[in-house]
Amino acid sequence: MNVSMWMTRDPATVTLHTPVVEAAKLMAQKHVRRLLVVEPWPDGPRLLGIVSAKDVIHAFPPHINPFAIEGPDRLVTPTTIVQIMTSSPRSTTPDAPIEDAANLMCIHKIGALPVLRDKTLAGIITESDILRAFVSLFGTHEQGARITFDVTQGEDVFELIGKLSKLFSLKISSLIWTQHDELPVCVVRVTGKGVDKMLNELWRSGHAVVNVIRFSGPAITTSPVTSPQLKPFAPGKMSSAGLYPST
Repeated sequence: MNVSMWMTRDPATVTLHTPVVEAAKLMAQKHVRRLLVVEPWPDGPRLLGIVSAKDVIHAFPPHINPFAIEGPDRLVTPTTIVQIMTSSPRSTTPDAPIEDAANLMCIHKIGALPVLRDKTLAGIITESDILRAFVSLFGTHEQGARITFDVTQGEDVFELIGKLSKLFSLKISSLIWTQHDELPVCVVRVTGKGVDKMLNELWRSGHAVVNVIRFSGPAITTSPVTSPQLKPFAPGKMSSAGLYPST
């Protein structure tokens, strides 16, 4: 997935000399927490800065709510956008992987990134968009399960899950390899009626199943992570089964 799949393509914008009072009204009307500051160009708007709701609030006296329904009076503050904006904000591109955008937000503790195509504003992606993208990875409501299991054995998990899904007539909806506390785990979402057989085979092959969430239409249940078929780990090795929460 890339940024262009999840960004807002027509973000709310203001110019350098827009009164902050007008910016506050625009935020309230469009229900947004950020405005992009642009300069018109023949090929499209060029980004100059970004203004957050926090910036706008700080431009008003403490007793004034700039986002009130009636809106603030123009005489309350003469401040314009250029006085409160963040110039040259960090940005991303439409083709950037969405995880790169999320990582950039996390590192710099920011909630949004303007999206630029060359020098022209193409949109904005926010932390809410990142969450929507993440939810989409596990959002199907078909009958099946989301299984998290240990992969410390170092095998090719894509090959493993491919074989198991074919063997038990399951469809793979998503598969993610990640690390938790430096231990590798695989999170796979499968649909079909052969989930229990797949779980038994994972345990039989020595993979500690950390968590199972079952889906039957919109219903969700969390299964225990114990199995009599779990092979004992070799001496000196630690089982990951007890290192993760089951819910």
